[in-house]
Amino acid sequence: MVFVLDRHQKPLMPCTEKRARQLLERGRAVIHKMAPFTIRLKDRRVEDSALQPLRLKLDPGSKTTGMAMILDGQYGAQGVFFGKIVHKPHIKWRLQARASVRRGRRFRHTRYRPARFANRRRRKGWLPPSLEARVDQTVHAVHKVRTLAPITAISVEHVKFDTQQMQNPEITGVEYQQGTLLGYEIREYLLEKWDRCCAYCDAKDVEFEVEHVHPKDLGGSDRVSNLALACPACNTSKSNQPLAAFLAQDAGRRRRAAQHAKAYAGKNPYKQQERARWEATRLERVQRQMKAALKDAAAMNATRWRLYEQLKATGLPVEGGSGGRTKMQRIAHGLPKEHYYDALCVGASTPAAFARLSAYVQVWSAKGRGNRQRCRTDKHGFPIRHLSRQKNHFGFQTGDLVRAVIPRGKYTGTWTGRATVKARGSIVIATEIAVNPETSYHHCRVLQRGDGWQYTQRTVSV
Repeated sequence: MVFVLDRHQKPLMPCTEKRARQLLERGRAVIHKMAPFTIRLKDRRVEDSALQPLRLKLDPGSKTTGMAMILDGQYGAQGVFFGKIVHKPHIKWRLQARASVRRGRRFRHTRYRPARFANRRRRKGWLPPSLEARVDQTVHAVHKVRTLAPITAISVEHVKFDTQQMQNPEITGVEYQQGTLLGYEIREYLLEKWDRCCAYCDAKDVEFEVEHVHPKDLGGSDRVSNLALACPACNTSKSNQPLAAFLAQDAGRRRRAAQHAKAYAGKNPYKQQERARWEATRLERVQRQMKAALKDAAAMNATRWRLYEQLKATGLPVEGGSGGRTKMQRIAHGLPKEHYYDALCVGASTPAAFARLSAYVQVWSAKGRGNRQRCRTDKHGFPIRHLSRQKNHFGFQTGDLVRAVIPRGKYTGTWTGRATVKARGSIVIATEIAVNPETSYHHCRVLQRGDGWQYTQRTVSV
């Protein structure tokens, strides 16, 4: 799918790659942006065009947010756009590192820096910077999509997890306990908690079963902290055995775990040692994971209302939906677990069937525009090097989309990607295939100035 703008840069209906190529070859359009790829028509205005309803759907996450765009046209519902927003990580860690550096200055023989934490008041509705950044990045991505496509409605997953049911599976109320969403919330939470693999043998891509770690016959409860994911073989062989006895004595479990470890490590000696340590600490890890905090669920619960209110402020109709309904509809459509497929199935507006789905997903990673910290420190907070105050070097800046034609050497050829510019004049190019060639600025050309995001495109999972 290619975004299309009219002659005054107002959004029109997106088109296919073939249609965009024809418009460019005939001279009716020019390239407006390289990433995300957008063309601008020379002979069309939005007032003279017929637009169809487009709905943007969002599946907010703590690390990745899924996006999908549905076209409800004369040929049925079509998923014309899939996207993933990869949120900027380590914000809390960076703030803590900055605070420790500033705190350290107060104990050295340098200019005194007064502490200011006591004279700052938090405004009403304050969120921690790491959570605020997730909301801002999602809203910014929505605004970007609205400038490129005529969005008429928005759907957002309003509830990630039902924490009340997590803490009390025997919650009363016939309609709530026996509704169509019964069990979906807890299963989705367990999938996230146990990383979508068997807790006892690391099996993946199987029909998982919910298992009581401490058997009910021995006094175990139905609380979610006592539940784990197990493959059918482990669930059957464990039966009502205690956890320590099952992990130590069951030969079938050890054989399955060894097979999965061999498939993961192959002939790599380092990965083999890693899996050996992984198996040796399995009992301790399972017991620790049973008491794992609901950090991601708490983050989503803290930000869901802020995101919902900011989406309502756009003036478009906003539809909400629960995580349990999203999963139920995704399973009904036979789609794999991906953030963009979850976004496609958010809310009651999800159609019964899709006539066509996009073959590609665009990945938008939030990188930021750099920071003002010029001094780099070691793990103890002592300065080890200083960066240049200048961001632009030889006409290039970190974050620019560049194309390099390398004439010789190991990376001979043409490379396109996000640039990391160094003061000495060399540029490291981050490409989509995880190969990062480094070359001189003489061999590079700017395709698009950086805007704080990195854009890549991949094929969807089937």
